[in-house]
Amino acid sequence: MRATSRSDGFGRQRPPALIRSVLSRRTMMARSAAALAAACALAACDVDPNLEPISVPAPQAGTELRDRIDGAPEPVTADERLNPALLRRFYARHDFEPVWTTRPAQANALVHAVLRAGDHGLDPALFHAGLLVRRSTLSPLDRELMLSDAFLSYADALARGAVPVERRRDDEVLAPESIDVAAVLDEAADSADPAATIEALAPATPTYRALREALRKYRSGASAGDAGRSQRLRTIEVNLERQRWLPRPLPADRVWVNIADERLVLYRAGQPIFSTRVVVGEDVEQNQSPEFRAVIDASFFNPPWVVPVDIAKAEILPKLDRDPDYLTRNKMILLANGEVEQLPGPDAGLGLIMFDMPNRFDVYLHDTPDKQIFNLANRRISHGCIRVQNPLEFAALLMREPIDAIKEGIALGGTTRHGLPSPVPVFVVYQTAFADALGALQFRPDFYNRDDAIWRKLQRFPSGPNSVAQAGNRLASSTPFQ
Repeated sequence: MRATSRSDGFGRQRPPALIRSVLSRRTMMARSAAALAAACALAACDVDPNLEPISVPAPQAGTELRDRIDGAPEPVTADERLNPALLRRFYARHDFEPVWTTRPAQANALVHAVLRAGDHGLDPALFHAGLLVRRSTLSPLDRELMLSDAFLSYADALARGAVPVERRRDDEVLAPESIDVAAVLDEAADSADPAATIEALAPATPTYRALREALRKYRSGASAGDAGRSQRLRTIEVNLERQRWLPRPLPADRVWVNIADERLVLYRAGQPIFSTRVVVGEDVEQNQSPEFRAVIDASFFNPPWVVPVDIAKAEILPKLDRDPDYLTRNKMILLANGEVEQLPGPDAGLGLIMFDMPNRFDVYLHDTPDKQIFNLANRRISHGCIRVQNPLEFAALLMREPIDAIKEGIALGGTTRHGLPSPVPVFVVYQTAFADALGALQFRPDFYNRDDAIWRKLQRFPSGPNSVAQAGNRLASSTPFQ
């Protein structure tokens, strides 16, 4: 049952005028960047849109490869689609000449790496596994293109996920920094250990390592009829994918909010130094907390709370119809644009402190006057914003000041902004399997029902039996390059 409170627990908020004036310029910049990213995604939706476009000269050599890559919107080899943008980027580095005919050892090593993609929770069939094991039956041109496409696609999946940001929900926007996988494959093609060069694109976090080890153990003990173990395998594979959405490396100083764990952890120099419970968005889809990255650069003492129009219309105005004194009693005013602003104070919806972390979702970390809600087993009761159980201790650590200084600043009254000595990145994630501070693997229920949609995108044939990864490992000892 949802908890009731003096502030009614609306959660998500629009920044009040003072706060909006600080954020407006950054918001305009963010929208411009988003528009640019969207344009890039429309131009090449299967390539990291943050990579700079390349200018390819028109060499005399390699016309057959060039014509095949550029000859159709979606080139095909043996009825399997290829990625022309990645292939074009890679072969531009080689004047559109064949690469693997003169590098059979490197090709074999990379084939074996791709067929072992299941070790990362990836379906080898996503990377032409069937064609890889019968590559000798293909024409030289088909084989060349198929090998490169398999290697590039596998490298891209390790570098930024097999389900990159342009293929996800609108509220799943975590993404690592751009990596030119064509350049990485080029390096691998001349490496003594090409597989290691590609595998290095995967995350190296403790959680990623723990998940891979758990994947190996669960597979070795899984049976076809063990539904519980099969579900665990899916959870592990999905959360390996979520790890690939994170930057490499993670910032040593960071705030980590795991929605599924309903907990916030502050890291300094890579070590957890503070942990507290949080309240997150409700299970209903429109109120779920999003997965995103932002930066906390300041704290607002005594913040007012501006309720967005949609929440005001759905939840506050009906109360006002039944109780004409509702706004006065809750120290609220109705704004001309349809928003409702609650004046600052100890009973305000944002409590005594809010953390300035501009983002397109209008989701913030903040205090609350309703401390009893942190004792609930189900703390998914907000409209998306994240309420922090011990916000003053958290603020003191972020601002590197004694907690008494934070209390004194709040006691002065008035809404004031206090910059952090150094901005701190904050990650709001949804990890239903993760390694805790001691390295032990933890599982949490998939309250938001997001895992299944991701798992299906990790499989080429999601309706079939989940045995492709094991089959890929068996095929890794297939015939050598010919």
